[in-house]
Amino acid sequence: MRILVIGGTGFVGRHVVQSLADASHEIIVFHRGKTKSSLSPHVLVIHGDRRRLDESAEEFSRLRPEVVIDVNPYTGPDAAAVMRAFRDIAKRVVALSSGDVYRAYERFHRAASEPPDPIPLREDAPLRERFYPYRSAASGPRDMRYHYEKILVERAVLGEPRLPGTVLRLPMIHGPGDRQHRLFPYLKRMDDGRAAILLEKTQSEWRCTRGYVENVAAAVATVAADERAAGQIYNVGERDAPTETEWVTQIGGAGGWAGRVAAVDREFLPPHLAMPVDWRHHLVTDTSRLREQFNFIEPVSRDEGLRRTIAWERTHAPSHFRPEQFDYQAEDAALALSRLQPG
Repeated sequence: MRILVIGGTGFVGRHVVQSLADASHEIIVFHRGKTKSSLSPHVLVIHGDRRRLDESAEEFSRLRPEVVIDVNPYTGPDAAAVMRAFRDIAKRVVALSSGDVYRAYERFHRAASEPPDPIPLREDAPLRERFYPYRSAASGPRDMRYHYEKILVERAVLGEPRLPGTVLRLPMIHGPGDRQHRLFPYLKRMDDGRAAILLEKTQSEWRCTRGYVENVAAAVATVAADERAAGQIYNVGERDAPTETEWVTQIGGAGGWAGRVAAVDREFLPPHLAMPVDWRHHLVTDTSRLREQFNFIEPVSRDEGLRRTIAWERTHAPSHFRPEQFDYQAEDAALALSRLQPG
């Protein structure tokens, strides 16, 4: 199958391309050429700007990809432009969305005071009631976070009558190349020899669906190659979602840490560990539709994925982080104080 990948050189995209190559698909990667990549010589590369797709219209028409995978559609206009560009060329578009579309995500960030939604969240679970979840953190209209909205992306992809679309809602992803360094805060404490890692009590029981990057990419490649996915939405992620205590313990096991997780009441938690979220709202999605329809099984085990991520993190620690995030003196004092409390 001839598949064109828009943005196939980043954290997730390069693994999507590799999964497609492993399945012997004919691959075309469309990107700006600003990201260094080690794409296979068998991959055809087109340089261009997704904001000016019309400039590459003639080449798209000549190549006629059967499926287009859009790795990074941040806004509704982004997705709508892709649907227009390929509606008379391709047979289907696959867009990568996010679990942040669910109402539970909004409530987790304390945008609402209602009770938690039932988990796991199926694909038909309620979506957020407010748009632009990261606008408050944006520096202004030039910041992509100002315009980011996956709900509008999904509407554009599934609403084009002349071109079927498929939406994949991705989980919290870790792996080599993770620019968010999701394991770093825990791993640094482990490598610094901390005997205990503190979690707020409600956080210690919080659960969230996660995915190792190669497994997420394998799911994307599987769905892209199967026409039964037309018009469908799929949650992507691991089958089970461990509690945060279990997650930290698993990271420690894979990284050789012999310490423990200490759950303490919020009143004793030092300010740098008190996050402005409501841990009652779990972000667990139901991934059974993907598994049952395509017999999907992750190619990389959780333990192996953690080992690979830890090895990368240890050689690619973020160059900038706030030292106050690792105020061990305050953490020791908080742990000691919590031990003095009755019960």
